[in-house]
Amino acid sequence: MVVSKQAPLVVHIIYALKSGGLENGLVNIINRTPKQRYRHAIICLTEADEFANRITTPGVDIIQLHKKPGNDWGLYWRVWQALRKLKPAIVHTRNFNSLEMQFLVFWLWGVKRVHGEHGRDLNDLDGTNKKYNLFRKIMRSFVQHYIAVSKDLETWLQNVVHVPQNRITQIYNGVDSGKFERKQEVTSHLLPKGFGDQESIIVGTVGRLAGVKNQLSLVRAFALCRENNPGLKGKLKLVIVGDGPIKEQMQQEVESLSLQESVWLAGERSDIPDQMAQMDIFVLPSLGEGISNTILEAMATGLPIIATRVGGSPELVEEGKNGLLVPVDNDQALAAAITTLANDKNTLEKMGAISHQKINESFNWPKTVEQYLSIYDKLLT
Repeated sequence: MVVSKQAPLVVHIIYALKSGGLENGLVNIINRTPKQRYRHAIICLTEADEFANRITTPGVDIIQLHKKPGNDWGLYWRVWQALRKLKPAIVHTRNFNSLEMQFLVFWLWGVKRVHGEHGRDLNDLDGTNKKYNLFRKIMRSFVQHYIAVSKDLETWLQNVVHVPQNRITQIYNGVDSGKFERKQEVTSHLLPKGFGDQESIIVGTVGRLAGVKNQLSLVRAFALCRENNPGLKGKLKLVIVGDGPIKEQMQQEVESLSLQESVWLAGERSDIPDQMAQMDIFVLPSLGEGISNTILEAMATGLPIIATRVGGSPELVEEGKNGLLVPVDNDQALAAAITTLANDKNTLEKMGAISHQKINESFNWPKTVEQYLSIYDKLLT
């Protein structure tokens, strides 16, 4: 364990500090790090929003560099100045859009270098972009250690980017299981009128409304469920929590399918645990994922999961055990999976119990944070 009068400083370089799985994980690591072991600072290449208020550890510097669209050559000078001022012991970049900053860190004497892979963006969902991968291979020389949040990403780093196995550690995100534990009391008053009826079956999802999350497919699949199953039509309700660039498109899709009475676009919420507690089935229709925090939170709530077979989702969802996996961007398959669970309450409840058990056994923040800090310890010894 690293202990000193002035704990070593870890500077995290990220694109932006906004609502998201990567950012949520970073905030949890910062808030749960013992103050005598490490201090933290964040460099945002663009900006931070109110999400930064979730950092409860005092003294965490958040530097916003306001990157301009396109090539902002001055950004490199601003990052360099920030690093020289902060004097970190370790710099930890995350994902492709901050990887290049490892080249600058290389020239800071004695500073250790870590890079995390949390998932790929919409332009490179399967990690096969030749231009991107050439750059990643070049940057291998500047990164001392990699952290992958899923086994899928770990394997990709080894087989495609050709990072040696001994320079990669796979660490799953944690989840605050106590926070998402399903409570006995019913809080259906949080839902719109008609959604909290005893006969209602609530299908739900939580996430940023963005193309990669593909909530539009869920709306279409939900419409197919109601159309093909008259017995479910009056019972099925859909709750979509989140905000983002496709919000208006989502609203238009709901209206075009005449689903206004059965679909609630809840927007950004501060009561996610309570919202999940109302759900009977959790669905994540993403086009790509690293490891989904929302799947972990839904599992902690005791929900069966339906997810697309992408990224690290098959590592969380065991087919037929705690949920169902469907092909990516396949409305018919997604509708069939929803119908299967909605028509079988016993299976739904059994899968939810297995989800909860898996969280208790394998996913918790104290374990995750200790794994991160152990990597930092090894680099500094």
